[in-house]
Amino acid sequence: MPTQNNSNFDNCVSFFINNGAYQGRLIRLNGVLDAILGKHCYPRPVAAVVAESTVLGAMLASMLKYEGLFTLQTQSDGAVSMVVVDVTSEGKIRACAKYDKEHLNQNQKLRKTSGEIEASPHLMGKGHLAFTVDQGPNTELYQGVVDLQGKNLTECALRYFKQSEQIDTDLKLFLQAPEGESSAWLAAGIMLQKMPLKGGNAKSEEEMAESWNEAKVFMQSLNADEVFNADLSSEQLLTRLFHSNNLNISTTRSYHFGCRCSREKLLNTLSTFSEDDINAMIENGKITATCNFCSEKYVFDRGELLRQ
Repeated sequence: MPTQNNSNFDNCVSFFINNGAYQGRLIRLNGVLDAILGKHCYPRPVAAVVAESTVLGAMLASMLKYEGLFTLQTQSDGAVSMVVVDVTSEGKIRACAKYDKEHLNQNQKLRKTSGEIEASPHLMGKGHLAFTVDQGPNTELYQGVVDLQGKNLTECALRYFKQSEQIDTDLKLFLQAPEGESSAWLAAGIMLQKMPLKGGNAKSEEEMAESWNEAKVFMQSLNADEVFNADLSSEQLLTRLFHSNNLNISTTRSYHFGCRCSREKLLNTLSTFSEDDINAMIENGKITATCNFCSEKYVFDRGELLRQ
């Protein structure tokens, strides 16, 4: 069982196969999830949604070139009404969820799945999944949105690529909940995308379709036992899958938990509130604000806010 210090986890390996015809990513998360979920006391089904959304967010962010912040966010009418995953260009990840415990318990009781891990869309309900890239002031905000339709989170993401990006893409996500004595959540994902055709390509459409289908079959053959095997590196896994496809591993990047909250940021935000709003938030002479991502608590005096 992997640990937070295992070098085979909490990273993304980029690769190309078939002489650069297809690009891919393999991501495996462990310590990042431990840090994120350790900040909260989510019920097991909600923790599963957050873990799977986190690896999907990291996967999608890894496919883009950006300097700033990539955000995956869902908004829906289910028991888990919102999930937010932030991935900075430096590899810092944070995530959180908003859920209704009573709604969750009622739904799982009706489905006779109480406490069990279900496919994320079952808990999210109807809504949408949005991807946003924010590269700071004086830059254009990029956003893609897709309805939450599909029997699992993978299908929701693939629907976005089919409708919005129109790039042939295949994706597989993995999730493993804590078992036995282990308290670790594990999540992983592998993705393939077609690269733009280069001039002089001699293959027929039929040959290219066969090549793409073969690559997808190899990718889909990766199983949970392999991807969560702490003794196997990502490079070893990819070699097993694509050793006959002219595999070229290009880069590896690491991820770690990182929250961007600070006392100064919260102070600036609260200082924009009216005096009446500030007074309404006071308890025992203090105002306490808690970060939704890392659960850090910040305490302010009334006078401190009104002086701003």
